[in-house]
Amino acid sequence: MHWNNEAILRSNWSQAVLDLVNYLGADNIFVAVLESGGWDGSKAALQELDAELQQMSAPRSFIFDDVTHKNAIERTPAIGEEGWIWTPRGKKELRRIPYLAKLRNRVMEEMRTALSADARPFTKVLWLNDVVFTVWTSDALTLLSTNGGDYAAVCSLDFAKPPAYYDTFALRDAMGRKTLTQTWPYFASSAMCNAVASSSGIVRVQSCWNGMVVMDAAPFTAAEQPLKFRGIPDQLAALHLEGSECCLVHADNPLNSSKGVWLNANVRTAYGAAAYDIVNSAPRRVWPSPTERIMGMWRNRLARLFSGIRAFVEDWVVWRRVQSWMAEEPAAGMLNEEAGVHCLIDEMQVLVENGWKHV
Repeated sequence: MHWNNEAILRSNWSQAVLDLVNYLGADNIFVAVLESGGWDGSKAALQELDAELQQMSAPRSFIFDDVTHKNAIERTPAIGEEGWIWTPRGKKELRRIPYLAKLRNRVMEEMRTALSADARPFTKVLWLNDVVFTVWTSDALTLLSTNGGDYAAVCSLDFAKPPAYYDTFALRDAMGRKTLTQTWPYFASSAMCNAVASSSGIVRVQSCWNGMVVMDAAPFTAAEQPLKFRGIPDQLAALHLEGSECCLVHADNPLNSSKGVWLNANVRTAYGAAAYDIVNSAPRRVWPSPTERIMGMWRNRLARLFSGIRAFVEDWVVWRRVQSWMAEEPAAGMLNEEAGVHCLIDEMQVLVENGWKHV
């Protein structure tokens, strides 16, 4: 999915996708891309990518949506339409997460349509954010082969301003908690920190997304009740809570308990070339450097001492609001149950003309 991403498309993303298709073979892939009503040159850049994939005879689907954020938020919702919420600004506004979930489901529907026309089953779904990644230094290939390919999902780490990783909204540790710090070794659990520090860098988590994620395709292609992206119910969101669709999808994934969700901390993507070069600096030096690792360990230990009360208060606020919602009368045809409570944070997010906003 792309929205105003022309710069990264032209500098890295499109060529990296072409390299990946070339490596895997056009007969073994299906590329689905959605451009969602941006105003820069993303459409033109993606049309060029589409043409190059056509020359490679790569099966693909490119959707160019003319519905802008302005169009979406100015529309009057139907009575009872999901995904809209009364906000503290005194008006009914379009929630960001259900909007994004619908876009992701449109992309997945293209895959299901392709599957119905092709006898070959899809085995993996690779989601790529607007990140710098490479094939020839094995970012995507390493991720695909994590745990010998046996996983419900596996993710990279993403960086915008190293050494801090970026997507705190989706990443949850094995206990469903936020990471302790945004810098290496990230987690509150000593065992998880040791896994990050190991040569493999592979650690089991409850949820992740973080730039690049591979998922087992089976739940998405199931004949009955296929896995879909979603937001939390509007009634719950009205209590000033929100959860990422990229976290909730793991909570709903039936393969999560048996195959696991994994983070491969040795695969590092970034939202710009400079950040990518910093976190992928080998063979010049190891990242993080030995000094950075020592400092990171001490920051992590100090955070364990001083962040406990803050984390407890954050969790209590979420728990109290969820309990309040569970005691409410459910909406028609709904149950007040939420599998992804660990995904929730104390925020309300709505779509605006130039992106999204906390309210």
